[in-house]
Amino acid sequence: MRTKQVNVLIALAAVMLFSFSCFCISRMTQTSNQLINCRNHILEFKEKMLRLKNKTERNRQELIKALSKMKYEMTQRKNMSINLVEKKMNTLGKSETASNTFEILKFFFPHLRKAGRIYPDVIIGKEKTGVSFALGISTVNRGNQSYLKQTLNSIVSRMTPSEEKDSVVIVSVADRNEDYLKSVVDMITKRFKRQLRSGSLEIISIPAFFYPNILHVKQSTEDSGRSESWRIKQVLDFCFLMLYAQPKAMYYLQLEDDIIAKKTYFTKITDFVHNITSKNWFYIEFSILGFIGKLFKSEDLTDFVRFFLMFYKDKPIDLLLGDIFQEKCAERNRQIRIRYKPSLFQHVGIESSLPGEEQDSKELHNSNTSFKNDEHHSLEKMA
Repeated sequence: MRTKQVNVLIALAAVMLFSFSCFCISRMTQTSNQLINCRNHILEFKEKMLRLKNKTERNRQELIKALSKMKYEMTQRKNMSINLVEKKMNTLGKSETASNTFEILKFFFPHLRKAGRIYPDVIIGKEKTGVSFALGISTVNRGNQSYLKQTLNSIVSRMTPSEEKDSVVIVSVADRNEDYLKSVVDMITKRFKRQLRSGSLEIISIPAFFYPNILHVKQSTEDSGRSESWRIKQVLDFCFLMLYAQPKAMYYLQLEDDIIAKKTYFTKITDFVHNITSKNWFYIEFSILGFIGKLFKSEDLTDFVRFFLMFYKDKPIDLLLGDIFQEKCAERNRQIRIRYKPSLFQHVGIESSLPGEEQDSKELHNSNTSFKNDEHHSLEKMA
């Protein structure tokens, strides 16, 4: 009996020990699974942190690239007035050829004979050639007043796409003030970006060494000398611009930086030129004021420049233009000088390019006496 009780106790202890062992094994298994899960969570967290770190690094690299690009573009824009698409003659490659039209300047100005090639200091644009019309605009600093943006607005916006494609507008900065050059470049690159990219608009600047010593001497004197210096420089500015434009197009239209073009002016010009029966003409007047709106055959520009440079010290360029016909072509004047009516350009500048002077030269339009007001209203809408 006693032995039986002992056996029951042993059996009970064995069962309890077995149950406890199973319980311990189960707990250990659960703990192990929890540790495995915890390790997996840790590994997953580490993987997410690594991905986040890589993503952050990529974002940092992209941000650095973006900032570098912005810095580069800002530097390029800042230096554009001096360096962008700049072609100085001493850095032209051997494969590049400058126009020989400037070589005639060496005949009139001995100081240029040692200058090597003569070309604009700055050229911004596509240097477009092979078009029908080149439109030249010479601009100088007028102090606090500028009409250039208004002028360009009327010139380029009143062309059809096909007319724009078959022409090039050249803005020649004839001022040694680098701040003015930069302001012109900034204004045009912001307001007329499409025209620059397409090649229908260019900016050039005239090199300072182009001007003869007589100009520098006269600029240092007072009043009368200052006025004479301004007049002489204006003739030289136009001559340089005409020589640059000569190889680009069949015709050259001279404009100024303080005018407004009439609506459809370009269409009227092309139609008029194409419908002229006589080929024996030297120039056509599309405005009777000064040197504005004068159209020349490009093949004749070199001859005109030669004449202007022979007498550039004597008279303003518009009077020299008249002398060509009075002295050499009087008997055929009506055949070779043609005047279009009414004028297609209105002079609006009051602040003269001669510092301290004002002008109020305006042209009367019989067919539209409100030309000025209408044009200003249209330009305000375009701007």
